[in-house]
Order: sequence, then structure tokens, then C-alpha cells
Amino acid sequence: MRRISIVFLLACIAALAFPAAVWSADQGSPAEAEAMVKRALAYIKVNGQEKAAEEFTNGKSFKDRDLYISYYEMSGKALGHGANPKLVGKNLLGLKDPDGKMIIQMMIEVAKTKGKGWTDSYTFRNPLTDKVSEKAMYVERVGETWVGVGVYK
Repeated sequence: MRRISIVFLLACIAALAFPAAVWSADQGSPAEAEAMVKRALAYIKVNGQEKAAEEFTNGKSFKDRDLYISYYEMSGKALGHGANPKLVGKNLLGLKDPDGKMIIQMMIEVAKTKGKGWTDSYTFRNPLTDKVSEKAMYVERVGETWVGVGVYK
């Protein structure tokens, strides 16, 4: 009888844990975001900015679930954007999230002062759910540009 109770308890724990594991597998992790940025930097080095911007925006090799590349000049001009091609070519320096956080300025600040690192959290549209969600972005500077990949929470 006791053995059945333990097996039942373990089955219940597994059933409760499984949906969480599936949910988290549908989203990119901070480690995966950093790895994608590193791959993007290598791609820029080998292929140049123009080809990289095109691949980041319209290709498939830098899109994985909710992970995608944001590629900007330090001025705030979008060079490539994996979730919204309509942003490319626009200066988004004044872009604010619904709470008034200056999103692009925050990323530029990390790139300029640290060279690489994570931003504070902000809210942005998740391309998988089409809902505004909390997000943080890992950015790395490359010359007078930066590359970033964010993770949704």
C-alpha cells in the first residue's frame, strides 16, 4: 500500500512539472540568447553588415521560437529586425515601452558603457503570443552598431 502511494505521489509531481517544462521549452533561455548574439557577431564578421542585416531580418538561421536578432546603429537606426521587418531603416531612439522606458536608449547605454550585457526589463510584443510581455535583452557592441537578442519572461 505504501509503495502505491509513493508511486502515485511521484506521478502527480511529474504531471504538475510537465506543463512547466513544456512551456519553458517553447521559450528561449538567457544562455540561448547570448549564444545567438555570438553567432550573429561571427556572421557579421564573415559576411559584412549588409548581408547580415538581410539575413537577420528575412532569413531563418537567426530565428528560434521567440528568439530573434535586433541589429541597430548606435544612433538608434534599425539595420535588421527578426520579428518586424517594418522597423528596418527607422530611427527608433525614442521608442518607449508601455511603462515609458526608453527601450533603444537602454540597449545603446549597455553597448556603449559595458560593451556587452543584459538590459533591465521592459515590455515588448512577443511574436509567438502577440501579447505584450516582460522582456530583457542581451546586447553586444560591434563597432558603431550593436546586436541583441531578448528573452521573454
